[in-house]
Amino acid sequence: MAESKLSNPPVTLDIPVEGMTCASCVGRVEKAIKSVNGVASANVNLATGRATVSLAPSPADPQAVADAIRKAGYEPAASKVELKIDGMTCASCVGRVEKALKRVPGVLDATVNLATERASIRTLSGADSVGRLKAAVAEAGYEARELHPHRAHGDHSDHARPASEAEIAGLRRALTVAAVLTLPVFVLEMGSHFVPGMHDWVMETIGHRQSWYLQFVLTTVVLFGPGLRFFKKGVPALLRWAPEMNSLVVLGTSAAYGYSLVATFLPDALPLGTANVYYEAAAVIVTLILLGRYLEARAKGRTSDAIKHLLNLQAKTARVVRDGASLEVPLEEVLAGDMVQVRPGEKVPVDGDVIEGSSFVDESMITGEPIPVQKAKGAEVVGGTINKTGSFTFRATRIGADTVLSQIIRMVEQAQGSKLPIQAMVDKVTAWFVPAVMAAAALTFLIWMVFGPDPALTFALINAVAVLIIACPCAMGLATPTSIMVGTGRAAELGVLFRQGEALQSLKEIGVVALDKTGTLTKGRPDLTDFVAAPGFSETEVLKLVAAVESRSEHPIAEAIVDAAKRQGIPLASTDSFDAVPGFGVSATVGGRKVDVGADRFMTKLGLPITEFVSTADRLGQEGKSPLYAAIDGRLAAIIAVADPIKPSTPEAIKALHALGLKVAMITGDNRKTAEAIARQIGIDEVVAEVLPDGKVETVKRLREKFGKIAFVGDGINDAPALAEADIGLAIGTGTDIAIESADVVLMSGDLRGVVNAIALSKATIRNIRQNLFWAFAYNVVLIPVAAGALYPVDGTLLSPMVAAGAMALSSVFVVGNALRLRRFKAPIEARREAAPEMPLASVKSAH
Repeated sequence: MAESKLSNPPVTLDIPVEGMTCASCVGRVEKAIKSVNGVASANVNLATGRATVSLAPSPADPQAVADAIRKAGYEPAASKVELKIDGMTCASCVGRVEKALKRVPGVLDATVNLATERASIRTLSGADSVGRLKAAVAEAGYEARELHPHRAHGDHSDHARPASEAEIAGLRRALTVAAVLTLPVFVLEMGSHFVPGMHDWVMETIGHRQSWYLQFVLTTVVLFGPGLRFFKKGVPALLRWAPEMNSLVVLGTSAAYGYSLVATFLPDALPLGTANVYYEAAAVIVTLILLGRYLEARAKGRTSDAIKHLLNLQAKTARVVRDGASLEVPLEEVLAGDMVQVRPGEKVPVDGDVIEGSSFVDESMITGEPIPVQKAKGAEVVGGTINKTGSFTFRATRIGADTVLSQIIRMVEQAQGSKLPIQAMVDKVTAWFVPAVMAAAALTFLIWMVFGPDPALTFALINAVAVLIIACPCAMGLATPTSIMVGTGRAAELGVLFRQGEALQSLKEIGVVALDKTGTLTKGRPDLTDFVAAPGFSETEVLKLVAAVESRSEHPIAEAIVDAAKRQGIPLASTDSFDAVPGFGVSATVGGRKVDVGADRFMTKLGLPITEFVSTADRLGQEGKSPLYAAIDGRLAAIIAVADPIKPSTPEAIKALHALGLKVAMITGDNRKTAEAIARQIGIDEVVAEVLPDGKVETVKRLREKFGKIAFVGDGINDAPALAEADIGLAIGTGTDIAIESADVVLMSGDLRGVVNAIALSKATIRNIRQNLFWAFAYNVVLIPVAAGALYPVDGTLLSPMVAAGAMALSSVFVVGNALRLRRFKAPIEARREAAPEMPLASVKSAH
């Protein structure tokens, strides 16, 4: 009935369409939409840029409408809705909510996560889509409210942990009451099995019938007091023919309780010798399941610790300057363009650019680098980082959902809410699991009634109840999402952001890691690596003259030489008659001295032999460096090498990737000789040189054919096509530029060792998921037959419903507890952002 209510009436979709510029566009879009089967009418408005589509009942498919618009050359703008779903308890609930959401006209896709209790929906519907989605969830028997993940500043309500403090407190109270009332029921009925003389004492003091009456009263309070939550969810689900976990509990406890009621008040209605009571089974089942729910809620709360930690990094207030006065305002009142003051020890409230003052700021929460970074005028600061010593004023540039910290939180949440391909198999099983358990319980009852020993009815009842109670779809539903939550959260703490949860599974399956050279293997900017003066010349004096000449040039090599002089504290002299000779070098007069800097051919053109530097030049060539020469007053004065240096962490990272059994390839635009020299230095397996930017995609395809699945690591900007083409794209982050849409994984530290940690964490998480799934399935496959009495013909083993309840309760707790072990994941190698070395010039020389 729920389906008919949702799908029968015609529904109108209001779809934003991007790319329309004229009346011809309108006609094309309308024609394309009307060609879709199930579309009753379509009206496209150029002024509003929207298409109003009326869908007829049944064969209408919103995805087909979107595809038709896309094929016509335009883009339908789907919106994303996040809902918090209350009332889900097991994998069956997840499947039911997903189906209900996907039936809503206009919905392209819907994913529901049991661990986060969230639904993520892509829809083509207009403004009323949220109302329709909530109504669909309500029809399925659950409650939904809209989340606002992009709200400005620190609105913690949408980021609350899945198991709130209120929920945990409520379960604690219910468990306490249930335990206190259940204990006397258990002692009265089962005490005689453990304490000699207990039965006689009960008969003499309380009386047999009075004992049953007392158990009836206490059990009734347990079932319809603390246990009422199961009936509120389970009974409506049964009436909708959509049974779930609560339904199994209701059937099991009701069977034991109902049978006991008949035995207590209408004993003659039962076959002779079968008038026994099982109040203790019903009460203990409720109590043990409440214990399991309580432990599970506490454990689930800990799975979101990473998000809570990130949220706690946010400042609560900011000190802004308005109308010449300094005011402390709540974080949500900070505006872009505000002047914000930060004093020693305070958190930077939002992102911005320093305009006055200087200090050292701890950016470890973003980069993983423990050493504070100096900030002065023009430097960028990030919200959530901690000011150390000085004070400064900055202009707010990004606020609310646009800050780096908010982007990180959003990425982690998206990854935590996603489904892995491995979940598809679980979804298929859980779709029929609860009905199958109910069928198994019914079959168990019939078999024991027909073939069981006397009293057959008693055996049939106990074993059927045990089957209902021991089945645990909760464990199956939590197996994957809890591991994803903890794994992606731990990754964020290590500076690895999984933008797509699917990357967790795919990353462990790669065979080759392809690395862009510039900015990934190297620092991405040239440095002065070698400076050797000729006999009779002072290194400092030659560098001073060369830097003076190069200060007139804007070439990156010139900038590297000038930067090296500045680091040595060498002042730059003024120059006269500067002259650039294209393809050769530059010349100038500095303090009356003639200075020439250029390649070997420039020295040859000047008639200066370079024979004394032949061995040094050969060594530089083997290292993939191109030497430059400096001449002063017509004499060869020095050999210089400027190169983009390998990051100190790169060799260690390459070695670690090899240890994981992976091939490593380097893709670069450098000439082959230089590229192969670098590859020899750091142990690269495959070199693809002289590749133009637009050729990287084809290179990725060729490497995939040769080695299998490929991960490409680049800077996330110039390498966007290759990142998108690879099976997994990993973007080397800069600490502030993290919104890289083409990548699946962002490495915040800018350190290649983060790749190793991401792959290791992927392997650990998938291993954890498989452990959980094995437990969840093995538990049900093995224990449901045992509960049905499969071992009785062999050794007389039967499973008490109370034992079944305890096993079921602990099953979910085991799965969540196992997932929490990922919080202790240790990174194989520590990743940190490398700082450019500032060694003295003499050290540069002696190092070579």
